[in-house]
Amino acid sequence: MKIKICGITNLKDALDASNAGADALGFVFYKPSHRYITPLEASKIIAHLPPFVQAVGLFVNETTQNINEISKSSNIDLAQIIDDDENISLNYNELEVRYIKVVRAKTKEDILKNQNDYRLIDSFVEGFGGMGHRLNLELFDGVDCSKIILAGGLTSENVEELKGFNFYAVDVSSGVEQKKGIKDAQKMINFVSLVNELHR
Repeated sequence: MKIKICGITNLKDALDASNAGADALGFVFYKPSHRYITPLEASKIIAHLPPFVQAVGLFVNETTQNINEISKSSNIDLAQIIDDDENISLNYNELEVRYIKVVRAKTKEDILKNQNDYRLIDSFVEGFGGMGHRLNLELFDGVDCSKIILAGGLTSENVEELKGFNFYAVDVSSGVEQKKGIKDAQKMINFVSLVNELHR
């Protein structure tokens, strides 16, 4: 199971997350977030990442042009896109970066959409990102989770509950923090270790 640690705001946290064994690091390009980082600052951190650690940019209701510009200037590898504002025009065919869509799920029907695509599934909340709300795992009973990245309220205390589900990856943010935007190195080590234990 792959592991993404989201909401990276500084180089120390990025390196601690990489050393803990994270496969991907997330950078939040959503200005209202406590974890917001500018594309320039993200690019400086990404330049120091070790090989094979992927940089992912989180976008919330952004235009195609903005996603392309920010992706290029920050040097991210993948765009993670929340797109639920019908007033904003986003043409996925014109994106110049690989992307994955975020599903903010309320029901099992939400989870079952786009089953052939890799997708990140988070619990629906009024805000965006790192709110610490968990989805009911019963919603995933009988579902092929092999292309699902699970996010929302994951911590070292509850990640063992994922055993038996074949999620492709997990995405953690607030569950490995000292405070909003600042990670805890030991919490990241513990989380990664427990996720790896799920396969043993």
